[in-house]
Amino acid sequence: MPPPYPPSPERSTELRRRFAEEARCERPDLSTLCLLVGAEADGALDEAGMDAAQMELDRLAGQLPFRPGGPRSWAVSLRELLGDRLGFRGAPGDYQRLESSLLHEVLRRRRGLPILLSVVWLEVARRAGAPVYGLALPGHFIVGFGEPDEQVLADPFNGGRALTGADAELLVAGATGTALHPSMLVPATPLEVVSRILNNVRAWAAARPERSDVGLWAVELALLLPSHPARLRYERAQLLVQRGDFVKGAAELEAYAEVVAAVDEPAAARVRQQAQAARAMLN
Repeated sequence: MPPPYPPSPERSTELRRRFAEEARCERPDLSTLCLLVGAEADGALDEAGMDAAQMELDRLAGQLPFRPGGPRSWAVSLRELLGDRLGFRGAPGDYQRLESSLLHEVLRRRRGLPILLSVVWLEVARRAGAPVYGLALPGHFIVGFGEPDEQVLADPFNGGRALTGADAELLVAGATGTALHPSMLVPATPLEVVSRILNNVRAWAAARPERSDVGLWAVELALLLPSHPARLRYERAQLLVQRGDFVKGAAELEAYAEVVAAVDEPAAARVRQQAQAARAMLN
C-alpha cells in the first residue's frame, strides 16, 4: 500500500470522536475538521503536525496587508501572496493524488484540488479579517469576497485568477451543461465544505478498488456529520462486504433495508437479498 498510511485503531477512534464533536459545535472550525480528516488519512500527522498546520495558516495571514480595502483589494492581496509569491495552485495531475484532499499536504506541497486550495484561501483570509466565503459551484469550488451587490470571485486552483460572472457561468456550464443559478453563489458552510471534501475522497477511492480502506474511513467520517444522506449506510455496507467483513456488511444492509422499506419496498427487498448473499459468503 503506498503512503499515506492510516493511523492506529486507537488513534482513529480518538480522531473520530473529535471530528464528531467539532462537527456538532455551534460554529464548527473548518481548518480543524480538515486536519482531522487529514489525520485519519495519514497516521504520520500527529498533534504537533496539526498544530504546525494551524500555525502556518496564522503565519500566512500575518503576511497580508492590514485591511487593504474593499472586496477587490482583498482578492488581489490574497492572489499576490498565495498565488503569485507562494505558488498555491492546481494542475490536472492533482486530481489523481489523495494528498490533494488533505489540508496539511496542500500546505506543504502548495498543490491540491480546487476545494482544498480554497480552504487555504478561506482560512488565511478569515484570520486576516477579510469578508470571505466559499462557493460550491458544481464541479469547481471557488471563493468570494464581499456582499452580493459587490461580490468579487476568485479561483484559487488557477492561482487566484479573478472571475467575472460570465466566467462563473462557463464553469457551471462546463460541469453540468446547465445555467448558473443564484443559489450556487450562496456561501457554503464549514460542514458543507467538509462533506464535499469527503465526497471527493470517496470518489478517489471508488476509482481504486485496492484502496477500499480509504473509501471506508471517508464514508464513516461522512456518517458522523449531523446531516447526511441515508444512502451512505448502503455505501458503507458495500465497502464492508468488499473488504471481506461479511457479517457487519450484511447487518448494515439489513438496517438500511429497514429504512428504505418505508418508501420503497421493492428496493428494500433487493437490499435484503444482497444481505443474504453477503452472509452466504461465510459458508
